[in-house]
Amino acid sequence: MTAKIIPIADLRYASSTPLIPSTFQAPNGLLGDTLGRPLRDLRISVTDRCNFRCSYCMPSEVFNKDYAFLPQSSLLSFEEITRLARIFVAHGVEKIRLTGGEPLLRRHLEVLIEMLAKLRTPSGKPLDITLTTNASLLAKKAQSLKDAGLQRVTVSLDALDDATFRKMNDVDFPVADVLAGIEAAQRVGLAPIKVNMVVKRGTNDNEILPMANYFRGTGSVLRFIEYMDVGASNGWRMDEVLPSAQVIERLQTEFPLRAIDANSEGETAQRWSYLDGGGEIGVISSVTQAFCASCNRARLSTEGKLFLCLFASQGHDLRALLRGNYADDQIAAAVGHIWGVRDDRYSELRAALPADSSPPGSGAKRVEMSYIGG
Repeated sequence: MTAKIIPIADLRYASSTPLIPSTFQAPNGLLGDTLGRPLRDLRISVTDRCNFRCSYCMPSEVFNKDYAFLPQSSLLSFEEITRLARIFVAHGVEKIRLTGGEPLLRRHLEVLIEMLAKLRTPSGKPLDITLTTNASLLAKKAQSLKDAGLQRVTVSLDALDDATFRKMNDVDFPVADVLAGIEAAQRVGLAPIKVNMVVKRGTNDNEILPMANYFRGTGSVLRFIEYMDVGASNGWRMDEVLPSAQVIERLQTEFPLRAIDANSEGETAQRWSYLDGGGEIGVISSVTQAFCASCNRARLSTEGKLFLCLFASQGHDLRALLRGNYADDQIAAAVGHIWGVRDDRYSELRAALPADSSPPGSGAKRVEMSYIGG
């Protein structure tokens, strides 16, 4: 059967980029970019606000009382998010992760989850709907999130030591309340829970073994993330990066491990299991072992800009299309064209440079993680 061709003459998908070709094939779930990478994972930021001020993401000296966050009118509505999600699913997206900022600060988030949970892939499968949170509000909201259709949560937790954790979140928030949120999520079935620890050499790397010991045998998967040069505000330095290989070496001194296969294509974490059956851990090595070649993720900002890389400096304005009375077919064509010309591989290019060289695109101000999610 001949594929339907959609005319979309003179449609622009971003500020001043070239016009989209006048015809484009309708979504068939087989979309690929210039490197053959499919589109499978959509990360949606539902707010640019957060109640933490972690130095690697939203340092307080930048995100202070004078910082201008987005007004409510700029945010995509739940209906707009769901409309875009439906279009992305037609292009092959199977997993949607809600992020922020801190997504639980978005009022009535459960309503959005209910709307997304009704979507189905072209083959009729339900979507994998997850959420990343600092868990500060999770104990109160876990049951309602589960009831709305959320399947799993990923919790950001950078230390078990209370003094270290309070210093890193920079708002004096106690670690006990995060642990209570994790326990509540486990109790209602938002599992398996992933716990993400950003490791900064000299700041919290002494917490690697205590964190592993705490979460072993709990069913939660602890993941150690290399400190990344995301955005332009966190003062990133290479000497504060602890390579994942060294994290594994430290863990092996107390907990014998073996490498295991990835759960799915495009998975960012390298998986390791405890030899004694105590579960597994993961390492995410964006700095030292780039995984650009298998990256199948797109990111939708709070105000509807589409970013193709965590290290991007500009996005493509889909909100203008939503509010400009364009039809779903036209927006789908725009998304297809944007992904089809994608060639992003920032981490691979950075890794290939000498240590004293500037990373690719360093002349342009990269978007902040709090704006597009991790």
